[in-house]
Amino acid sequence: MGSKSNRRAQSLVEFAMVAPLFFLLIFGIIDFGRVYFTQATIQHALREAGRFAVTGNRLPGTNPATGQPYTRVESIIEVARKAAVGADITGITVSSQAGGANHAGGPGDRVTVSITATVRIITPIIGQFFPNGRHTFTARTTFRNEPFNPSQTL
Repeated sequence: MGSKSNRRAQSLVEFAMVAPLFFLLIFGIIDFGRVYFTQATIQHALREAGRFAVTGNRLPGTNPATGQPYTRVESIIEVARKAAVGADITGITVSSQAGGANHAGGPGDRVTVSITATVRIITPIIGQFFPNGRHTFTARTTFRNEPFNPSQTL
């Protein structure tokens, strides 16, 4: 049986060998949890924006960025932003089959909402497998507009 100091030294060496793997595992779990959280949040925001888009409605009040009443597209984007709490959204686009980009379409038209988000990977070893240490993904959905008053399509 070795002395107490030898056992302590052995424990220290064993800890030094296992600790990096342990911390890599812990921070890897945190990173992938953040990616999953962001993906689930973006999916939720996409569903909320799509459900709002098909109604033909606009948000009440004025858009603080423009000082004008909200358009349908601005309303859909705002609904998506409010539903994506905690996610780093880098882009939201709205388009319709008949109206094209930046148009939410008329009654019966198909409207597509697309959200792009980025998650910065905090673990350097894992981050090196992603471009610039960031994971970027895009979620997209298409809905058919409900029959609403066509004067709401602006």
